[in-house]
Amino acid sequence: MNAYVRFKLALTEDSPTIKPYMEDRWAKLADVQSTPLEVSLTLLDSLHDRWVRLLRSLEPQDWKRTFNHPELGLMPLEKNLALYSWHGRHHVAHITELRKKMGWLSS
Repeated sequence: MNAYVRFKLALTEDSPTIKPYMEDRWAKLADVQSTPLEVSLTLLDSLHDRWVRLLRSLEPQDWKRTFNHPELGLMPLEKNLALYSWHGRHHVAHITELRKKMGWLSS
């Protein structure tokens, strides 16, 4: 969700400074523990649908737009999308390895 919002900010403002967040602390909040996995997967599917629609609408010059990350500096959208692409695959690899380790079956 933060990535989607960062894209929207970069497309509607001139190099906005985004706010980083502490992912490990977010993961410990009550909603993470109490929400069924299916709810999170539905949210992610819907979010990705919106994000893909936005990405497909971009013109070549839009990919050069930036946001300012306080720790990483100016981030062009084209570079940021590559980072999120890697990030997603990285998470899938963690989940895949955990499933193997725990002996969880796919459904």
